[in-house]
Amino acid sequence: MLPAVLSVIAGSVDAISFLGLGGLFTAHVTGNLVVLVAHLATGGHAPVANILSVPVFVAALGLSRLLAGGLERIGFASLRSLLVLQLSLLAGFFALCALAGASVDPQATKAIVAGMLGVSAMAVQNALVQISLKGVPSTAVMTTNITRFVMDIGEVTFGRKPSNAARARDRAMLTWPAIVGFAIGCGLGAICEAAIGLRSLALPVGLAVLAVAMGTNTDIEKSEAQ
Repeated sequence: MLPAVLSVIAGSVDAISFLGLGGLFTAHVTGNLVVLVAHLATGGHAPVANILSVPVFVAALGLSRLLAGGLERIGFASLRSLLVLQLSLLAGFFALCALAGASVDPQATKAIVAGMLGVSAMAVQNALVQISLKGVPSTAVMTTNITRFVMDIGEVTFGRKPSNAARARDRAMLTWPAIVGFAIGCGLGAICEAAIGLRSLALPVGLAVLAVAMGTNTDIEKSEAQ
């Protein structure tokens, strides 16, 4: 269930930030590249947040890997720590947006800093899936997941080798919760943002608290198994 909850978080944060911060993608950072290049190609003003999002995302990924490596060397499980870090960044994102009030100028310094906290939180989530939840599909990049899911369904339906079909079925069972969770998150995020603005970031923050609790249980189960 943890990957599904993380997918809802990513979907809701992406929808809320896109609607409330002038088209900023926090989870799908490649979308910011499209927006940035489109503005440059048409002679428009490139949004500062979109420019900063890619290097900030990359830096947050690198720092997450360094943190996880350090924790593993001293015998601490990385999953719970990375989930707590993500929660802290999302809480900061929410706090800055809440303090900014109902009308937030996406080009204001406070809004840009808040957006970068959101981008960093999603970078941590992308990193922890690769580091601490190996074998789990992406919880934020749905293009790859949907492609993999459709290919696996095709293998199950039309494949000739039972062993390949069995592996494809197992992958599909792991992938579909992430796809559905992200779609639900996008819908909830969009509805909440339309109703209460950026204060709707309370939704992913609350889900991040749940994810920390789930991650703690996962770490305990792994420790007991070892």
